[in-house]
Amino acid sequence: MSEDKPKTIGQKAIVAGAAIGSAAVAAALLYASKRKAKGDSANASSAPAPSGEKPETD
Repeated sequence: MSEDKPKTIGQKAIVAGAAIGSAAVAAALLYASKRKAKGDSANASSAPAPSGEKPETD
């Protein structure tokens, strides 16, 4: 078995960083796809004002 395993602390840190980074990217993609699946109808800016009056803006 001649596997190329990281030998120094720097190489181990690079491997760990790559694993953490790829997991973070995967989590972000899953989160974004779930938000997109909800649709834009749940957007807070399109919700009516609680009092029923038109919102006033500057």
